[in-house]
Amino acid sequence: MRMSMTQTELVLDARNTVGESPVWSVAEQALYWVDIPARTLHRWSLASQTVSTWQAPEMLGCVAAVTPGRWIAGAESGVFELQLGKDGHLGFTRLASVKHPAPGMRFNDGRCDRQGRFLAGTMLMNMASSAGEGSVYSYQNSSNGADQLVQLLTGFKTPNGMAFSPDGRTMYLSDSHPSVQMVWAFDYDPDSGTPSRRRVFVDMHLVPGRPDGAAVDADGCYWICGNDAGLVHRFTPEGKLDMSLAVPVKKPAMCAFGGPNLDTLFVTSIRPEGIDLADQPLAGGLFALRPGVRGLPEPEFSPVPSPLPSC
Repeated sequence: MRMSMTQTELVLDARNTVGESPVWSVAEQALYWVDIPARTLHRWSLASQTVSTWQAPEMLGCVAAVTPGRWIAGAESGVFELQLGKDGHLGFTRLASVKHPAPGMRFNDGRCDRQGRFLAGTMLMNMASSAGEGSVYSYQNSSNGADQLVQLLTGFKTPNGMAFSPDGRTMYLSDSHPSVQMVWAFDYDPDSGTPSRRRVFVDMHLVPGRPDGAAVDADGCYWICGNDAGLVHRFTPEGKLDMSLAVPVKKPAMCAFGGPNLDTLFVTSIRPEGIDLADQPLAGGLFALRPGVRGLPEPEFSPVPSPLPSC
């Protein structure tokens, strides 16, 4: 493993309480991300260096692009379509409700698979009380008009770190709860959208930081934020730690490749209320790293030709 001396650039002193789900729009050359407790969606434009913000009626855990101005989101009570209007107006249309097994739950980390299905995990917001209520769901709007929210996996405390290999046949998933701290790999069937053959990919007890949000680069390597350690780690497809990049905050939350050549690694972060900011005044900021590798365009949500199997 090598510790890179890549320079970290502060893109925005965003002061997000929980900055998550960064998604680079190639068409707009802009980065979108959410601040979960603030119920906001943000957009940073590379060309103008300006930020736009939309306020949602529920907490947004994760987002994925649909078409320009339209997004899909995992929120508190279900999956929603977001329509981004002018002057901060946000259209908020329910696509599917979720039946949480306990009160006080919401969607957390998620993204689209390579075929355009939207996958996201749920968690109990009071992490200290979590007993594995979290699940991973898949939402698709099939070409025959059937909307489906299907429960794929169960038994998680804080599902996180979802990502897909470049060929879409491997799905990565972590549980960032302090009592778990594991990353798994699954075989993923791109035709049916189902994961199988779960196995340990990385035991994060052996690596600094709890596993948080993740991305995959063009070489198929898996990048994951080491929350509490101020690091972003790169693992090879074999699960070997290859590189760690430092950021000037303790709680990097999620990373995403972007920029004109997809060679910039954007990192969102967390600014918990009541923490001592003396040694990390930029907590909650948005950062950019130059890791020396390129990423992949993020898939957009789109109808897929065949419905998912029932549980």
